[in-house]
Amino acid sequence: MNDDKKGKTTDIIVNGRQKTIEGDELTFDDVVKLAFDNAPHGDETIFSVTYRKGGNEHRPEGVMVAGDVIKVKKGTTFNVSATNRS
Repeated sequence: MNDDKKGKTTDIIVNGRQKTIEGDELTFDDVVKLAFDNAPHGDETIFSVTYRKGGNEHRPEGVMVAGDVIKVKKGTTFNVSATNRS
């Protein structure tokens, strides 16, 4: 790990609530965990994640899917929702 990144924190917004994370990258699963204290689970649950003000200048907003990793910066905003397949 680069010593410049060690201990670095970033303030982001998840579902309208400020969160402080370590580092400057998040995975799809990280965002879902930050969004829900007790995340719904099961084969029928699908999570939708959108973001804006991301840390990548070529893709500052968009949709995340399982497996995605994005760079974040102060103020990156995520909206996460859980739905059941029907």
